[in-house]
Amino acid sequence: MKLRSTNPTTRLRLRIAGMFVVLISLGGCATMAPDGGVGNMQVLVRDRIAKDVTLPQINADPVATSGATRALLAQPIAVDDAVQIALLNNAGVKASLAELGISEADLVQAGRIRNPRFAFGNKRSSDITTIDRLLLVNVLSLLTLPLAQEVAGRQYEATKLQVAGEIVAHAGATRRAWYAAVAAQESVKYFEQVKLAAEAAAELATRMTKVGNFNKLQQMREQVFYADATSQLARARLAVIVERERLTRLLGLSGVELDYRLPDRLPELPPVTIAPVDAERTAMDRRLDVLMAKRSNEAMAANQGLTKATRYINILEVGYTTESSTGEKRQNGYEIELE
Repeated sequence: MKLRSTNPTTRLRLRIAGMFVVLISLGGCATMAPDGGVGNMQVLVRDRIAKDVTLPQINADPVATSGATRALLAQPIAVDDAVQIALLNNAGVKASLAELGISEADLVQAGRIRNPRFAFGNKRSSDITTIDRLLLVNVLSLLTLPLAQEVAGRQYEATKLQVAGEIVAHAGATRRAWYAAVAAQESVKYFEQVKLAAEAAAELATRMTKVGNFNKLQQMREQVFYADATSQLARARLAVIVERERLTRLLGLSGVELDYRLPDRLPELPPVTIAPVDAERTAMDRRLDVLMAKRSNEAMAANQGLTKATRYINILEVGYTTESSTGEKRQNGYEIELE
């Protein structure tokens, strides 16, 4: 539906020119963060894992990241070092941070006005040329700009919490894999000692049976114990391979020619256990998945409000139009277009 007027008016020109100045000013307010939101993400992650970690920048130099990884791998990696390596190199973490950058781009885009439309027409007959010029701007998008920004802002917050939850979960999985790998190494040492003792006991039982001090049943018991110890050692060695491969995958070092060493033993247990004080309340206030669900519901409610605001009219454009024909005065006016 179009409403059009061709009455010339200088005041209308000034108003439309002023409107374009305001629109350009509003459109230039929203900008993206230089680090793609990684700085805020590091704060969320640090508060949850109690460790100051460095997340990879979206446009980070791979050589610099590889150098930081090599420096950490130069010595047996502790559990915190394993978490840092995993956050720097794991492809899943990088993909999550890229999603955060996309969500931030949507937020910035929601804060900018739509591009104006320009139309030009040139109609000619035998002796008359008519030229039409039309410049339209979407007024409805400007009126609903605050609500659209609110929707995009809540969606960005939900995405940020989701990405932080994925990173924290990956850090937790890396910690568990590190403990499992080191424990598997210690299990091998333990079963090697058990096998050595069982082998000595089996040999002693064989000799004692030969001189008549052991019967066959006692000898067979020692042989069974030795066979069981050998089997346990084989399973422990297999567990080392499996747990180390799981840790390697979480560290993001699969397919990379970088070897690493683990400590010989697990760290000591903390001297004091942590008492769960208001655990349920703390979980409801600080769990990232719970906070993400809240932000998602808020974004859905705000989006419903935007849908209601545009349910009857979703395009409303106002613009300035001119028409000039050969031998006639130029006609100026405005045009309103709605859908």
